[in-house]
Amino acid sequence: MSFDLTSEQRQFRDMMRNFVDERVAPHAAEYDRSQEFPWKSYDACRELELPSLGIPTQYGGAGADMVTQAIMAEEIARGCASTAVTILISKLGMLPVMNFGSEELKREYLPKVASGEIQSSYCLSEADAGSDVASMRCRAVRDGDDYILNGSKYWITNSEISDTYTVFATVDPTLRSRGITAFLVKKSWGLKFPNHEDKMGLRASPTGEVVFDNVRVPATHRIGAEGEGFKIAMHTLDRSRPTIGAQAIGIAQAGIDYAGGYMKERKAFGAPIANLQGLRFMLADMAIRTEAARALVYRACAQIDAGDPDGTLTYLGAAAKSFASDTAMSVATDAVQLLGGYGFTKDFPVERFMRDAKITQIYEGTNQVQRVVVAKHLLK
Repeated sequence: MSFDLTSEQRQFRDMMRNFVDERVAPHAAEYDRSQEFPWKSYDACRELELPSLGIPTQYGGAGADMVTQAIMAEEIARGCASTAVTILISKLGMLPVMNFGSEELKREYLPKVASGEIQSSYCLSEADAGSDVASMRCRAVRDGDDYILNGSKYWITNSEISDTYTVFATVDPTLRSRGITAFLVKKSWGLKFPNHEDKMGLRASPTGEVVFDNVRVPATHRIGAEGEGFKIAMHTLDRSRPTIGAQAIGIAQAGIDYAGGYMKERKAFGAPIANLQGLRFMLADMAIRTEAARALVYRACAQIDAGDPDGTLTYLGAAAKSFASDTAMSVATDAVQLLGGYGFTKDFPVERFMRDAKITQIYEGTNQVQRVVVAKHLLK
């Protein structure tokens, strides 16, 4: 068992680091201020064929292992957390298709996502159905060879930007989780986007409501069988949460890098503040927690690559996501503290790191829910 990266993964990490520093990080503050989709950064990622990383080779992708995908997520998030989400979200939207979709759906959509020609979103949460997914009200009614979708989804990443939406709707609300069914829905079929949220962080990643008003979806675009949607949703999130952990690690690493550089330049009492033991220990603790989180994320990713042989992925994914995101929030807050008053201003990026870190504790399952998952595994 190896706890180190392969030479290929190290080379990929170094390449990604240089790429992000040159093509992504310089635009991060601008897009954060404007709340515009980070097209310059996304197009740069597309030039490097990064959207293909998580797509199987038989459908035009690179078929990269999950640890390599985590490295990508971390390095992009180190430069711009919003841009990292634009790359990760299409993989999340396509995971149900990859693992449960028909061959026709795979061949029609996966190559387009791999090339970056189209983007995809994941529509699970509703206004009153976030952590309690089984209480969703979005309804799918069979009508001949189609389904008619009515309802709305909230907190949807890439709202209006994406071309396809993986939508979870119930065919019978009385069945709760047993009625949930998954569909792949094209934006051109009449989806509505009434609003975008004005968020604290990830401001360049659009988040909004998606409304379905008698949207007709061919039965060929159902993913899996009726009633399998809840299983598909949970299976998907187990395989996506570790990359949210990787995004969080990237934010934390950005805080460490910037605060460390600042400490060597900023002087107090006639010497760099890097000489002050109290501050040195703060930076050391930031690095220790981040390194531990990185190891846990890689462990969860390796479990995915191995096919989850001992059935612990749900537990490991929850542990990795919650620990890494808690670490990111803690480290980013300490980075602000190390910069003092400057850290509290928008002239320096650490306040953005702190704002961006917060959502990693909330989306793809709050950290409180992740602890429920961990405890359930321990007490089964």
